[in-house]
Amino acid sequence: MDKGTTVLNAGAVEIAMAYRTDLMDDQGLCVQVYGSIEGKDTEILRFDCFDQNPHFHYGPENHNVRLFLDKTTAGNPLGWTMDNIRHKLPAMIRRSGYEALATAVEASPISAATLDDAESQGRDLSRSGRRTVHHMMPEMVDGDKIEVGNLKFGLEYRHLPQLNDEGMAIHVLADVAGQEVEVLAFDCFKSGPHYHYGPRNQDIRVYWDVTTSGETLRWTLDQFKAGNIRSMIEKAGYPSIAAEVDESRVQDALPQIEARSWELVALNNPSSNGQTDNKKTKAQLIQELESLREQVAAL
Repeated sequence: MDKGTTVLNAGAVEIAMAYRTDLMDDQGLCVQVYGSIEGKDTEILRFDCFDQNPHFHYGPENHNVRLFLDKTTAGNPLGWTMDNIRHKLPAMIRRSGYEALATAVEASPISAATLDDAESQGRDLSRSGRRTVHHMMPEMVDGDKIEVGNLKFGLEYRHLPQLNDEGMAIHVLADVAGQEVEVLAFDCFKSGPHYHYGPRNQDIRVYWDVTTSGETLRWTLDQFKAGNIRSMIEKAGYPSIAAEVDESRVQDALPQIEARSWELVALNNPSSNGQTDNKKTKAQLIQELESLREQVAAL
């Protein structure tokens, strides 16, 4: 782990910080305590104040003991981190395996002003560094935003030439404080298929393993059919919207959503005839059956 680019001199140690967005399924501020060990700038402690799985490391360059935070009892991860740096830093440095450095910090504690500055800068970085995604839906055709109770399902076939990728996207939208906000997004791309919990909020990205999930558009539609949309919206950070989802209306609208989704795939992939997992639609099967009947009648 590289040293954070925001660095504060704190006497015997330095406090370094950086906001991490390189983890697709998580993000958050990284707070590091550095000290000089035998002339080498060494990471002594690291606090990963992530949204989903906050944790901290004793001695990342030594024995690297990693422990997870329980947000229910610890509260805000950055607040917990700064409280422990303020009051328990020497003990934590000792557990990391650096007795002499712990003694030096005890002899010359970090000033309250420096700690206040570190916390203030950390909170600023947490606000300014947050990764969100705002899908503008430029390729959505008029009429392809289907209203279902308190939700809207936006259907769009996306082309991303800059990534050499394309595929069907389903945007689940809801009203948040008077604004239409995307609460879930399913990007069923050919090369990098993934979905987002709360693109405008936590932006938890999950990349499909197509070996286990199978065709990703079908997987997405199956989640809707199984009644999982409410729990997914809740995980995205919108519990009040999840509570208002009318599941019966969602199920009633699914045939329209499914048919139009496969139609958009077919329109953009003429040779594939729509579905990409070799499963045929009811209409296709009926057409084939009628053709067989005609052939039998002609015998």
